[in-house]
Amino acid sequence: MAVTQQVANGTATGASHDTDDPILELRNLKTYFFLERGVVKAVDGVTVSLGRKRTLGVVGESGCGKSVTFRSVMRLVQSPPGKIVEGEILLHRKDGETVDIVQLDPRGRRLRDIRGAEIAMIFQEPMTSLNPLHAVGRQISESVLLHQNLSRRAALERAEVMLNRVHIADPGRRIFEYPHQLSGGMRQRVMIALALSCNPSILIADEPTTALDVTVQAQILDLMRELQDDFDSAIVLITHNLGVVSQMADHVAVMYLGRVVEYAPVYEIFHNPKHPYTVGLLNSVPVLGRKEDKMLVPIRGMVPSPSDEIRGCAFADRCPQVMEICWEQSPEFKEHEPGHSVACWLHD
Repeated sequence: MAVTQQVANGTATGASHDTDDPILELRNLKTYFFLERGVVKAVDGVTVSLGRKRTLGVVGESGCGKSVTFRSVMRLVQSPPGKIVEGEILLHRKDGETVDIVQLDPRGRRLRDIRGAEIAMIFQEPMTSLNPLHAVGRQISESVLLHQNLSRRAALERAEVMLNRVHIADPGRRIFEYPHQLSGGMRQRVMIALALSCNPSILIADEPTTALDVTVQAQILDLMRELQDDFDSAIVLITHNLGVVSQMADHVAVMYLGRVVEYAPVYEIFHNPKHPYTVGLLNSVPVLGRKEDKMLVPIRGMVPSPSDEIRGCAFADRCPQVMEICWEQSPEFKEHEPGHSVACWLHD
């Protein structure tokens, strides 16, 4: 998907928003996998925040730690071998209470109450996330029964209402159908209905449009925007597609090798990128109206293994602007302009 004219004109939704009122904060989060071949630092010191009723786009190449970061928020990292070894995940609840999710028992009642009711997740491939043995209406109603004091009949009626909200035709019939009877786009809509069935404050969408054709992608993105307005939810949109980010996000976190290397409002990311990796991502994306002499420029080299011991900046061996200090010391992630943080020696 091409980067839209919306951002090019500076009219994207997030051009003037900030995160002074965060609903979710990650502070120095580290999630490691302890394997026989060594320690894989999948998430290695992520600090980022999500504003209330805002959309945070999380971008980066495959293997940069995007999904593991927010699976850690849901406490869905398999242990062993995965473990959150450091950091905080602060959820600022509607009643004013702040909960550090890291400190909760992963099998405890408090976390079960949060997962689904306050934070919900849409997974990348709905066919593997939905249970093939149960009708979709039952799967939605079970989630409702877990978090709300309703009868089974009322929960099934709620499932029918949610399928109608995500624009599935004839929801009264569809609630009795199984995942294999639905198209890919319809299964993704069911996943959204399931995630929003308990009106969560935060919706984490992990590559929600990757397996869909372009027309259905646009419909799903329009649906997510519509439901965000209706439910007042904050959204974390995990994707490698900068075109999707340009349409949806208020703020963007660019991740590389388990760390956030740049964080800023979406307009700043597209028009004033500060990290060479962000610049490389933008230069490798097809843009409508690009002049013929402006060829796509791929980022050279490969992402290092997260199990490698790297002394300096992890991007140094791929960076066209590398300096001597980049090989010796890892740059600090800090704010260089109001609301615009970056980890790069070029700005020191």
